[in-house]
This record gives sequence, C-alpha cells and structure tokens, in this order.
Amino acid sequence: MNISLGCDHGGFLLKKEVEQFLVNEGHEIYDVGCYSEESVDYPEIADKVCKELIEGRSAYGILICGTGIGMSIAANRYRQIRAALCHEPFTARMSREHNDSNVLCLGARVLGAGIVLDIVKIWLETEFAGGRHLRRITLMG
Repeated sequence: MNISLGCDHGGFLLKKEVEQFLVNEGHEIYDVGCYSEESVDYPEIADKVCKELIEGRSAYGILICGTGIGMSIAANRYRQIRAALCHEPFTARMSREHNDSNVLCLGARVLGAGIVLDIVKIWLETEFAGGRHLRRITLMG
C-alpha cells in the first residue's frame, strides 16, 4: 500500500521509526518531510500529505507533530480528508471502522514509539464498516 508520511521537527525522530516499521510491513512510503529536527511549519507538511491522497498517489497518510493537534487541524481543512488524532489503539480502530479516516495524526511528545507502532498497525489493518457510517460521512460532504 502507498502511504504518505510527514512530520514537523517535533515528530522527526518518531517519523523515522514509523517509516522503518511501515517498510518492514511491506508498504511503499512517500516521505514528504521534514528531514531533520530543524524547525518547519507543520501546515506545509500536512498540505503535502493531503495533496498526495487527493491526487491519488497515496491511499493513506500519516502525520506526526509534537501533539498531533496541529497536523489534525491542518489536514482536516480539506473536504476529502478525514484526519484522526489517535492516542491509543481503540480510537485508531474506530476512526477507520466508523469514520473511514484516511490520515492518522500522532503526537511524538505525548506518545512512546511502542504505542505508536501498535496504533499504526491497527489503523492500517482495520476496514471501514460502511452501512450507517457511510451515510454519516456523506452528510459531512
């Protein structure tokens, strides 16, 4: 599966761990940055990941910043994006099953790598349930 991956300076080290995990799981990764711990503006990174999904080059996106909040807000500006900020596996599963989230947002300063990799794995393995949930997503535009 093609996955776009992006972070700001606060998420750089965690992004490297997530990327290695995804590659080991057999996914193709498109890393849109950032590429160091030098300060960057997270909305620019979120825009790059979202555009990869909107233009069909990636099936999913993962965004990492210090808390995940800024990335989530920035990504959800796009009508086609359903970005979910998840802090544990249950919300990751529900964000896919009920909300068909296509971007996962994570906070590097609030989560450890072990829980993040569990969240990513469950998020990618969970299928959208459809049914009444599709109707609700459609209502959002």
